[in-house]
Amino acid sequence: MPPHRHFSGCLNMVTETPLRCGYVAIVGRPNVGKSTLLNHILGQKISITSRKPQTTRHQVLGIKTEDNHQIVFVDTPGLHMNADRAINRFMNKEARSAIRDVDLVVFVVDRTAWTEEDAIVLEHVQASGLPTMLVVNKVDLLDDKTALLPHLKILAEKGDFAAILPVSALRQHNVEALEEQILTLLPESEHFFPEDQITDRSQRFLASEIVREKLMRQLGDELPYAVTVQIEEFAQEGDVLHISALIFVERNGQKRILIGEKGSRLRSIGSDARRDMESLFDSKVMLRLWVKVKSGWSDDERALRSLGYDDKKE
Repeated sequence: MPPHRHFSGCLNMVTETPLRCGYVAIVGRPNVGKSTLLNHILGQKISITSRKPQTTRHQVLGIKTEDNHQIVFVDTPGLHMNADRAINRFMNKEARSAIRDVDLVVFVVDRTAWTEEDAIVLEHVQASGLPTMLVVNKVDLLDDKTALLPHLKILAEKGDFAAILPVSALRQHNVEALEEQILTLLPESEHFFPEDQITDRSQRFLASEIVREKLMRQLGDELPYAVTVQIEEFAQEGDVLHISALIFVERNGQKRILIGEKGSRLRSIGSDARRDMESLFDSKVMLRLWVKVKSGWSDDERALRSLGYDDKKE
């Protein structure tokens, strides 16, 4: 992320209202709905989602600019206890570093559940000393709505939160109220990004994430974490965008599962990914997918760096 450049007294010369801009980290344990929340706030899909934990692996900025304010959201991997493999250590590092570099933290939890991993996230958040909003997500899925109020009181005793809000990111319940609360805590500052920019990530990165999302959604039970994607070609030729993606797995058996009988599963993944790419890039897309075995890539730090798992943004 670029360095903070806060300037007090910056004015929108049209409205004479203070310009506000700040970084807001969205943190929580895996699978609490952080990426879904970001996508609905932006009104556009920036972070991939699936029902599987640890879908998000990188920090992704989502930038929302309206009138005199710009909120730079930082979507993060879920902080989790299992750090046996190099890729898990990388994801935890990504999440922890985001907390250090922002103005405000949005800590997301899942309904009335409170786990050991939630407690670990809270420890990191409290250690930062940053203003923190607690968001209780997926309240639309509560079987017993009467359990929510007493649970909110219990959560309030766990920390000094700037606000506690029950929301449903998927149904967009209370999401607007969350944004309004964020704005009250946003510092006065010039805007960091052009008003039409919505993310810091390249189109190549977004293309690779779209393919990985379709893999997670179609093969999450069979290939939960042993898959990653690298874009080999990304070129516009006339009105067609040509994209070639290399999918890495760790074993030959995983390759067979991914390709499917006579290539049927790979074609289905490619078809779903292509539709999303055409919508995102506003172009006809020719997508080609290949599968390659790279044994042990998820626990090899050198291999991870070569596959884009480092601190450098694409």
